Order: sequence, then C-alpha cells, then structure tokens
Amino acid sequence: MQTSQAMIFAAGLGTRLKPITDRMPKALVPVGGQPLLWHVIQKLRAAGFERIVINVHHFADQIIDYIEANQNFGLDIRISDERVTLLDTGGGIKHALPLFDPSMPILIHNVDILSNVDLAALYQATLDSQADALLLVSQRQTKRYLLFADDDRLCGWTNIETGEVKGPPSTIHHPLKQLAFSGIHVLSPSTFSLFEQMPDRFSIIDFYLQHASHCFFKGKAQENLRLLDVGKLDSLEQAEEFLV
Repeated sequence: MQTSQAMIFAAGLGTRLKPITDRMPKALVPVGGQPLLWHVIQKLRAAGFERIVINVHHFADQIIDYIEANQNFGLDIRISDERVTLLDTGGGIKHALPLFDPSMPILIHNVDILSNVDLAALYQATLDSQADALLLVSQRQTKRYLLFADDDRLCGWTNIETGEVKGPPSTIHHPLKQLAFSGIHVLSPSTFSLFEQMPDRFSIIDFYLQHASHCFFKGKAQENLRLLDVGKLDSLEQAEEFLV
C-alpha cells in the first residue's frame, strides 16, 4: 500500500518572532492554545498523510521531545537532523530524501503557515498530473512573485520592489502571470534525482528556477484560499482570529 508523505519545515531560527524564539523554536510557538507544529500535523493527518518528516535545528531537542511526548501523534514521524548546520529549504529536502518512499510525491509545508488548503486534493492532483512539482500560489500582494506562463508553467521569479528577475532566459517571455508562493508545494518523484546534483545548502526556489527550462513545475491556485503566514509577531494575533 502506498503512503502519502509530507515534510514540515521546522528548522528555521524564527528571527521574526523574537523574543519568543529566544527560548523556543518557531514550531512550538502557541496559537489558539496549541503549537504551530500541532496545527500542521493535525491538518496533514486529517488529509490522510501517514509519514511526516520534520527537519530540526533551532532548539531541536524541544521539537523531538514534543513529538515523543505525543507518541508521534499515531503517525510515522521521522526527524531530519540539521543541528550541525541549517541547509535552507532545498538543502533540507535533499538531506531528508532518504527518509521518504522514493516512489511517492512529497508534500512540503512550512510550519508557520495556517490555511484552508485541501492538502489531500493538492497531493492527488500531483499524482494525476504530468507535473514534476505543483506549487500552491495565490493572487495576493507581496514584494516577490513567481512568474507563470498561460499553461501555469513556472518561468521565473521577480522582486517588484528592486526590479530583479530570475529564471532561464528561454522561459521568460511576456506577458507572464505574477502569483505569490504559499510555502506549500508537492514534489513528484521525477525530481528526486535532480537533488543529487545540487550543493548541500540551497533554496528550493533556486532549484525550481534552475530546472524550470526542462521540468514542468506547475502553479496551482485554490479558489477562496485563506492563508496566513504566522512568521511575525503581529501575525500571531491574526492567527488567533484565523482559527476561529
């Protein structure tokens, strides 16, 4: 029987949540009476995910102790240890790949994202599509956007504040749709071997842009998307309201 699997990014320093994160990891910052990590695990479990890999670095022992104290929430939870050095988003995935079933996609979820995303549908859409990765995106205001062609193929990245544009020249053609990345995406097994060519530390967005010319990385929007990045102190109060 095939297993739905996911990775939660929980290794970050949580600098935008200081001084709270001077004594605990961002993953354990409470919202609505439960840690952020609890909310993501419960959402994944409700969506049918059975194997979850969590990467750790900042106050790693606190996260490991929390998972053990909750008997792994009845799931196959594995720890990807980055205590020696932070590996960034792409490097974190590369380091964790041996902990996954190589035949099934991996849903990636930032620990500080609360949403109404249908994670099971997003995962199934990756299984059903020819996409090498499915990136959940939305039309919202931000400084940095991913750039997509009419067929929703990822073509590049831009910072509208600085005017910087990244991406393979062969894929950047106009007009392109500017959509904001959600921090939730699904990698198909077709991409796994590409990580072997990458350095130990790198950004997953840089990975996507590097391989966009020969891989089909597709943007996926969800109607009526509600999503909150709980990465800053002022968003913690919003998060309480978001959960109501």
